[in-house]
Amino acid sequence: MNQRIILSITSFIVFLLSISFANGQTGKFKVALDAGHGDHDFGAVYHGHIEKNINLAIALKVGKLLEKHSSIDVIYTRKNDIFVDLIERANIANRSDANIFVSIHCNANKNTAADGTETYVMGMSKIASNLEAAKRENSVISLEKDYKQKYEGFDPKRPESMLGMTIMQEEFLGNSIALAAKIQDNFVKMLGKKSRGGGVKQAPYMVLHKAYMPRVLIETGFVSNPVEGARLDSEEGQDEIADAIYKAILSYKKEFFDSEDSVDVVKPSQRVEELPSPSKRDSVAKPNESNTNPKSSKNSENDTTKGVVFKIQISASEKRLETSPSNFKGLNGIDRSQTASGLYKYTYGSTSSIDDAKKLLSEAKAKGYNQAFIIAFKDGKSVSVQDALK
Repeated sequence: MNQRIILSITSFIVFLLSISFANGQTGKFKVALDAGHGDHDFGAVYHGHIEKNINLAIALKVGKLLEKHSSIDVIYTRKNDIFVDLIERANIANRSDANIFVSIHCNANKNTAADGTETYVMGMSKIASNLEAAKRENSVISLEKDYKQKYEGFDPKRPESMLGMTIMQEEFLGNSIALAAKIQDNFVKMLGKKSRGGGVKQAPYMVLHKAYMPRVLIETGFVSNPVEGARLDSEEGQDEIADAIYKAILSYKKEFFDSEDSVDVVKPSQRVEELPSPSKRDSVAKPNESNTNPKSSKNSENDTTKGVVFKIQISASEKRLETSPSNFKGLNGIDRSQTASGLYKYTYGSTSSIDDAKKLLSEAKAKGYNQAFIIAFKDGKSVSVQDALK
């Protein structure tokens, strides 16, 4: 095959991919709903309450509410009592090019007084309770055939072993946190549920690791708690939880998918590091330097800078922190902004050069912010990094 033919084929493939990507951005909003466990994998069982059945009932109720909207497509990893491998659950969402992945579960604890909800995003937390939660949900892997080969040597009894695996998560972390925060907020504000740990948590869940889109795992409550378990296993209790999740998804869709100013999620093949860099226009905005954005003071809630600006998002939290270096591992030049859902986002640096943004990203990661990623603004409004580079 000569070089001209190779170039023609390559160009055609690029053309098809560009059409596919464009259609994905302008088409329906796709929601992948994952009802945890199934068939011989019962999940947690207490007081006659079976997790797999509760998960499925809630997932189907959420899906039914979403399906009322013609602009939304719903993808289910299971719609009945069957067993689906963890990696296949993620692959179902990947093959469907879903915009978000929502995995629904119930919690359990030997302490039957434990109650409340938790919403997780993919992360490498070393907090013991988070690792225990991940260990419990990842244990289903051992029920699968050839799981050691399938999961590349991952040990479900040691979630931290995922640290050595290739992880594509920073592209989706900000959006995942935003979705998780909306769900958790609705549980607290609409249903009066207890938010365990005070907000969104991170843990190494295999089902989230393999899904390449914003994704969350919800622990809707404790089946081990006699009162909460009975509520989870009731029609009324499942309806209210489904409604809270449904409304959070609609809010996320409105903020991140419907708006012209929304931040597009960066696909794995479009990582910032692989994008072509334009020529430098400004040097990186370091603390106390003259080119630091004057409108982006350390306590600013909005960015009104004209033109294109790149920043490094290092964290997001429900807590409003002072932007002093002591709160951010010694980093200077921290900005704080607040989303419509009330979530505070913290960014480091400000520059109009993608090359300098990459340097800022390296600095943030060197300080321990391993999930940091580049975000972009144009005339003070959020845009995708791709659009900013245009």
